[in-house]
Amino acid sequence: MMRMKTPCVLTLLKKRSHTRLEYGIICRKNGVIKIMDMVHKKLEHLKEYLLDLGSVAVAFSSGVDSAFLLKTAHDVLGKNAVAVTAKLHSFPKWEMTEAVAFCQSEGIDQIIVEMDEFHVKGFRQNPPDRCYLCKRALMEKIREAAKKRGIRYIAEGSNMDDVGDYRPGMKAIAEFGIKSPLREAGLTKDEIRELSREAGLPTWNKPSYACLASRFVYGEEITEEKLSMVEQAEEKLFSLGFRQVRVRIHGKLARIEIEKSEMSRFLDTETAEQIARRLHEIGFLYVTLDLDGYQMGSMNKALKL
Repeated sequence: MMRMKTPCVLTLLKKRSHTRLEYGIICRKNGVIKIMDMVHKKLEHLKEYLLDLGSVAVAFSSGVDSAFLLKTAHDVLGKNAVAVTAKLHSFPKWEMTEAVAFCQSEGIDQIIVEMDEFHVKGFRQNPPDRCYLCKRALMEKIREAAKKRGIRYIAEGSNMDDVGDYRPGMKAIAEFGIKSPLREAGLTKDEIRELSREAGLPTWNKPSYACLASRFVYGEEITEEKLSMVEQAEEKLFSLGFRQVRVRIHGKLARIEIEKSEMSRFLDTETAEQIARRLHEIGFLYVTLDLDGYQMGSMNKALKL
């Protein structure tokens, strides 16, 4: 009787503690080496693609994807790869600090461009295409900075997992001819994390993040005060060891999204009271926990109604 071979299944193993989020590749049966060979072939394709570009300015936010792309580009192109980081009201201060520290530790030249997104027509009103409006203005700034440095191409860090979700900012990226090398190489988020781990990058197990403007329900006015409220609220949750966090703002109501596995700790009486007290101090009248847990792009649900 012929025995069927059990295929190797590559999954991302997540281990959570109060202080860190650990990722690792596991495989049932044999074959993990073959699967990682496939991932490494994607990496080689990425390097060849970057080498063909010759010079590149990487839009760098200090996140998992842009950090991996920047590091790989610098490995391949040396001084012909630079980081461009935007200083925005909707970009948390701690993200800027991490972006600067990463470039310094890797010896990568970094350009910081400043933009007041409140001067972008429509940003404050927060329409469904707000991300497009903001990204278009930002790409113009980055293009100017790259041109001054004689850099031929601009690259950003979207990956294969970003395909299909509602991302109006991708329209601006296409209009400006921005390169997306990670998607070109066919890399997924899990694969980027594993390659980042192999490369020793401190961002390999960093939780996913997004600009603070994504915390607002479409149509609700975005203000500097509200952006600060969201930033301070998320900082409080981070300080308590919660790793994947979103504080969605609905007027004076804070809707907190965390991983379901961390809800029991959140609901500990002392912890819940501490969170509520701090968020009330910040300016929220109501503090709620979303029982659906963390969901990337959860504000887009309203667009499907």
